[in-house]
Amino acid sequence: MTFSLVARCAETGMFGVAISSSSPAVAARCAHARAGVGAVASQNVTDPRLGPRILDLMEGGLTASEAVAEVARTGAVMEYRQVLAVDVAGVTAIHSGANALGIWTQAEGRDVAAGGNLLANDGVPGAMVMAFEAANGHLGDRLLAALKAGLAAGGEAGPVHSAGMMLVDTVSWPVADLRCDWTEDCPIAVLATAWEVYKPQLQAYVQRALDPRAAPSYGVPGDM
Repeated sequence: MTFSLVARCAETGMFGVAISSSSPAVAARCAHARAGVGAVASQNVTDPRLGPRILDLMEGGLTASEAVAEVARTGAVMEYRQVLAVDVAGVTAIHSGANALGIWTQAEGRDVAAGGNLLANDGVPGAMVMAFEAANGHLGDRLLAALKAGLAAGGEAGPVHSAGMMLVDTVSWPVADLRCDWTEDCPIAVLATAWEVYKPQLQAYVQRALDPRAAPSYGVPGDM
């Protein structure tokens, strides 16, 4: 009941996750990223512990392939889990358990991996990877282009209701963590609108955290 992708920007080293689902608040449970380490999506009967575990293993020196293989070997009931990861070198890895829901499949490309379950068809992840590789600009723009392409290719077997995107860069916190936790309309469109508003201010929010004396003003009450 989810389709997602994890990706690395080869130019900046930024990592990101974009995801959509018929379930509420999917990104709150499934999106994980750590600056200088990588990004993980943990989905399909979600175990939110898997994302931090894989990030810890990659931070400890394992590649995405090694970390995902270790979690697939040692984790509980991994036949129900679907996990995607990308590491600091752009290496990607995917584990899709045999008990993933409905039509499930996966695809990998340069610095990007996509996967889904309970899909409308098995071409959705491939369409997402192709769209990501064809897109230009900010990593957030490329992730959203891929998410839109996944929806256009069929998306889930039923309507999606939530979506999210997480980006990490050089600071220890996500520089963007945008979500639409529930809507009867298109959550990916809602997410795209939020990104249009947030993107021009992203670096200013980072600067305000690091040194508000050098941060630009937006003329709002409190100005912080």
